[in-house]
Amino acid sequence: MAYEIFLKKGEEKRIIAGHSWVYANEVSEIKGKDKNGSLASVYSSDGRFIGKGYINHASKILVRIFIRNNETDEGEFYFNRIKEADDYRKKLGYDNCYRVVFGEADDLPALIIDKYGDYLVMQCLSLGIAQRKHIIRDALVKIFNPKGIFERSDVSIRKKEGLNEIKSVLYGEIPDYCEICENGVKMLVDVKNGQKTGYFLDQKENRYAVRRYSRGKVLDCFCNSGGFSLNAATVAEKVTACDISELALKNVRDNAKLNGYKNVETLCGDVFELLRNFRREKKFFDTVILDPPAFCKSADEIKDAFRGYKDINISAMKIIKNGGFLITSSCSHYMTAPLFEKMLKEAAKESGKRVRCIEIKSQAPDHPSLLCADETQYLKFYVLQIL
Repeated sequence: MAYEIFLKKGEEKRIIAGHSWVYANEVSEIKGKDKNGSLASVYSSDGRFIGKGYINHASKILVRIFIRNNETDEGEFYFNRIKEADDYRKKLGYDNCYRVVFGEADDLPALIIDKYGDYLVMQCLSLGIAQRKHIIRDALVKIFNPKGIFERSDVSIRKKEGLNEIKSVLYGEIPDYCEICENGVKMLVDVKNGQKTGYFLDQKENRYAVRRYSRGKVLDCFCNSGGFSLNAATVAEKVTACDISELALKNVRDNAKLNGYKNVETLCGDVFELLRNFRREKKFFDTVILDPPAFCKSADEIKDAFRGYKDINISAMKIIKNGGFLITSSCSHYMTAPLFEKMLKEAAKESGKRVRCIEIKSQAPDHPSLLCADETQYLKFYVLQIL
């Protein structure tokens, strides 16, 4: 008999509003018996049907709801759900490189699918999804006819699901680097070993936006493989790309060469220290870009993260020429938009600069967020002018 999950009184409100996660401590009763990872039905305390999702007793998130009617996950379910997600992206004009499926926001919790040209990369972040990855793979082959599909489930969050980290070829062949075209710029993406699934697709529109603010000398901090650097290089006099990873900087140089850009230089080192050195040396830039990794991955780390963000933003404000621009972002959902803006106000005050806000953006439209799920809204992107 399939599992039937009954919630405690009042716990259904968030889930009825559209949130996918049912926490174990929100459950009053479990009826039935089935395999871990099987489809379970969720009901309110008074017996109203709410939805269905995969159950995992090993996780604090007991069920992740993705069906809210009498549908099942059998037959063409994954084909239809993924195609629906892809059709939305195509309506927006996405073609060569984009996020096909963004987990909860596409009613496929714990599933990430990214497209890099002729290749697809998939992340399976829950037990139920991991058990069905070959069904999902077959659906992807039907929809996209890709040259290869690679699994990048090498993320620590899988341990909370009782799963090991995995990297493997699921279909076809995967080259060391996949070439994509983003905003007219060619990029080589390392899907096997690069950050996340190989590249940060959520900043695509924001990378294009920096061209407006990148005349003169540009400093790109935490540059990774050079997405911001190369977009800036289309209009800048000179771009200095900084990162602590020499491999990342090699990728920047390779990508600059691929596009024929000769105005990009790389600098290896800890960005915190590099910024302090520029201050000491009184070296100034017309534009500074800050796109750091998430400084906090849990609520317990917010205070330290706040200090870290403020440190780099103060340093950046002090090395920008009058009238120049600071482009700064955070990809941690724990660093909320109000908290990020509070940090920027404190940084402006402590830097002794007068700062005005020019533009505020978020993640790209292929990474939509749910109003009922704060976790899906995570990227903050500010353009500030230093006066």
